[in-house]
Amino acid sequence: MSDVAHRTAFITGGANGIGLGIARALARAGAKLALVDLDAEGLERAKAELSETTEVFTAALDVRDRAAYARVADEAEAKLGPVSILINNAGVAGGAPSSRMTYELWDWGMGINLGGVINGVQTFLPRIIERGAGGHIVNTASGAGLFAPPGNTLYCTAKFAVVGMSEALAAELEPQGVGVTVLCPGPVATGIMERTRASQPKVTKSMSTEQRGKAFATNEAARQALAAGVSPDAVGDMVLAAIRENRLYVHTDRVSAEPIKMRTKALLEALSHLSEGGAAA
Repeated sequence: MSDVAHRTAFITGGANGIGLGIARALARAGAKLALVDLDAEGLERAKAELSETTEVFTAALDVRDRAAYARVADEAEAKLGPVSILINNAGVAGGAPSSRMTYELWDWGMGINLGGVINGVQTFLPRIIERGAGGHIVNTASGAGLFAPPGNTLYCTAKFAVVGMSEALAAELEPQGVGVTVLCPGPVATGIMERTRASQPKVTKSMSTEQRGKAFATNEAARQALAAGVSPDAVGDMVLAAIRENRLYVHTDRVSAEPIKMRTKALLEALSHLSEGGAAA
């Protein structure tokens, strides 16, 4: 999609962080914006800012709610016209060590980080294809969707799925004029840790004082690493370029380069003892 001007973009998690950075980049390029988020105050701020540049529709939306998603999609298209750029960006960063996970935490994390992407694609892709005017889908995954750091089981499960889904969609949709990009950011200064803590279900399993101290230290290190990362606006510019150039993968830095190399090497080495026909050599 070489030109996004006058197109309508639907951005989940659009009130803050990466979603807002993408919204700013698309607005400067002439796109109309439908921003959805659970942060009503953030949506008001984003609308006040971006309305000076382009047409903006906003709505509060929990991306897990399929009926509400369809309703808001209809409202956005009635206001701004057909959506042809879909940015599935809403996400959370929480979780717990695997030994302390609960079904509630699994459902919450997977529902937002994976289910929200599925709901976005299922809501808009049939409309985009039926109209035949092309389009582009951006799914926000993570570097943790390409390699698995310890202590991130919930997050990696969802983000690996988003990467695989995006790769499969890209291969299927290219002949139909619909591009796909999967965003795999490293550290980005978004404040996601703070927003996640405000919404994450409580972990009910008890922790020792030592475990609590380790968990706090881990969370604080992650928060500081993110705060020192690239800016959301820089990521927005990267995503805009990827849409225009129809690029599948977007990395925001080289942090994941070595872990990806190590994972790829391990996968290939696991094949090394097999003959070409598949039997063990």
